[in-house]
Amino acid sequence: MLHIDKKAIDEMESRYRGNFFNTISGFKSANLIGTIDKNKQTNLAIFNSVVHIGANPPYLGFILRPTTVERHTYSNIKETGFYTINHVQEDFIEKAHQTSAKYEKAESEFHRCGFQEEYLHSFIPPYVKQSNIKLGLKFEEEHPIKVNGTILVIGSIQHAYLDEKYIQNDGSVDISLAQTVAVSGLYQYLKTEKLDKFKYAKP
Repeated sequence: MLHIDKKAIDEMESRYRGNFFNTISGFKSANLIGTIDKNKQTNLAIFNSVVHIGANPPYLGFILRPTTVERHTYSNIKETGFYTINHVQEDFIEKAHQTSAKYEKAESEFHRCGFQEEYLHSFIPPYVKQSNIKLGLKFEEEHPIKVNGTILVIGSIQHAYLDEKYIQNDGSVDISLAQTVAVSGLYQYLKTEKLDKFKYAKP
């Protein structure tokens, strides 16, 4: 088995190192975060860092890169206090990936990348109409991560939209049935397949 020590890590070429450590942590979720500013300019960006924080009440977190440059998702969330999280599925991975390009603030990734805005139940920011599972969140708090200047953003789930057939008897959501994809690193997209389901483990 190959051993890579700290010295070898430090000597890796920058892009190579980024690809290596973006993939070695395992599969991650692929989500499109939709936002809008006070002038009704929309923004859509793909994130691979959405994580479960708690279920009662329901919170999700995601990691924002350092704000040393303009981050439209972040500024819009701070302006309005709300955002949407939309699952990426197999039939639009290329469009979803394109939202990672650096568009100007006046250019909406919804329009540039071929997504349709959907406004539901008077919620301020748009959902992705094409997405099979979509969530509306309220911004709750942020936590600066000192080691690298990133920010953990935490929001509470206010709305959830999905086909009832995705919900199992115990409340679990079958994301493979919804054709939700996973992501490895920044560029690789993978299908999800349920292998098994076990009972709550006890000693």
